[in-house]
Amino acid sequence: MSRDFLRRIASLKRDERGVQLVELAIVLPVMLLFFAAVAEFGRYFYEYTTLAKGSRVAVRYLATACTNGTDDAAAKNLVIYGNLAGSGNPILSNLTPSNVTITRRNSAGTPVVGGVPATVTIDIVNYQHTPIFDLAGLTKTSATLAIAVKPSVTMRYLLTQPPIC
Repeated sequence: MSRDFLRRIASLKRDERGVQLVELAIVLPVMLLFFAAVAEFGRYFYEYTTLAKGSRVAVRYLATACTNGTDDAAAKNLVIYGNLAGSGNPILSNLTPSNVTITRRNSAGTPVVGGVPATVTIDIVNYQHTPIFDLAGLTKTSATLAIAVKPSVTMRYLLTQPPIC
């Protein structure tokens, strides 16, 4: 081997040009994955808290309303649209009345149909979070972020006898 060749090899050991680019190439995909995960968690948390707040308002409404089920449609409108009339756009896309279940229970915990219940519960069922980022496509796995959002709110019925409806 010639001395020129050995000198070039030795000079390459001290040359640090392009190191930052290699570091960026290693770190950037990981950082993008973390960004996507944080964004999806934030969106999921927003959907969950929005549904929980709407359910809380509706169950508060039902805790002082008729027990014969006539106010169920208005309570579902409170959850879905944020108003009793059901006008405007839903607060979350793909949210329908079939996603809202209302259950009245007696003090033993069994469902009540008619009479004065002890508690009123609103559950959100079959509502899926729709992710922006396709985790399965990004990671080449079957993992998905389309998970169920299902808050539940229970409140004691505040009346001791049914109101005149």
